[in-house]
Amino acid sequence: QVQVMESGGGLVQAGGSLRLSCVASGSFVAIDAMGWYRQAPGKQRELVASITTRATTNYADSVKGRFTISRDNAKNTVYLQMNSLKPEDTAVYYCNADIRRMISRATPYWGQGTQVTVSS
Repeated sequence: QVQVMESGGGLVQAGGSLRLSCVASGSFVAIDAMGWYRQAPGKQRELVASITTRATTNYADSVKGRFTISRDNAKNTVYLQMNSLKPEDTAVYYCNADIRRMISRATPYWGQGTQVTVSS
């Protein structure tokens, strides 16, 4: 069984910071890319940031310079440091991990989501 679990969401005032964590656990061969997505009310889920095993990162334009994604491969964990938060960052944030339970085949796994609310 494989499980992906986020933590660290909460309520913060505009300009504040939060750090989200996501841990993958269970039986698997490896984790490839990991990423953070978010979905605000009435909007589609969007990619916030992603990171490869080699630590190559990609960010949505709206969060560049404010958010930082990182990972600890030894801990099967990905982080999202969110600084200078804005009300428009309010959303449910989901962790995604491309997990290899078999060699040469990666399957996406999703966490349950964690609410981030930024007040003005």
